[in-house]
Amino acid sequence: MKKIVLMWMVMIMAIPAMAAETMEKATFAGGCFWCLEHPFDALPGVISTTSGYVGGHKNNPTYEEVSAGITGHTEAVQVAFNPSVVSYETLLEVYWRNSDPTTANRQFCDVGTQYRPGIFYHSEAQKQSAEASKAALMQKKSFKEDIVTEITAAGNFWPAEDYHQDYYLKNPVRYKFYRYNCGRDQRLEQLWGKK
Repeated sequence: MKKIVLMWMVMIMAIPAMAAETMEKATFAGGCFWCLEHPFDALPGVISTTSGYVGGHKNNPTYEEVSAGITGHTEAVQVAFNPSVVSYETLLEVYWRNSDPTTANRQFCDVGTQYRPGIFYHSEAQKQSAEASKAALMQKKSFKEDIVTEITAAGNFWPAEDYHQDYYLKNPVRYKFYRYNCGRDQRLEQLWGKK
């Protein structure tokens, strides 16, 4: 009996180490970070999403600083995922269909460099996949405008304040009101068609 209990304890202790080995990160910017969490959270294999700031020059930026456009950051979502369940390429497909790749310093009603669209890669393999995905999209896109989404090394990612995390779950009415009034779904349908 002691042997079985000991083996069971060793297996349980190994689970976090195995989980860490199978987890990867992906970072995407597509306007308000609240609106990018939900599509990724809905995917099997996504472990978590974190709203935050990437691509800037200041350590530990605040929401007020980033939204004022003085830090160089853009609002983004960092996705922790299990690549044996969901591929990075699938995450890219979800990203494209939930962003407007045709506007450089704007997403929907949010204007400024802090809302620029971007794919922030964490490895050479992610960079190559992102570039291939963008090139394929440029060939088969159904809209006339150029694709201006940047593909950049991730660098530091700073999680946003707690009240921004899972906003669509904590404040569903305000979230839906913001999303509708911002014209996000209307523009996404115009670009990509109905889901």
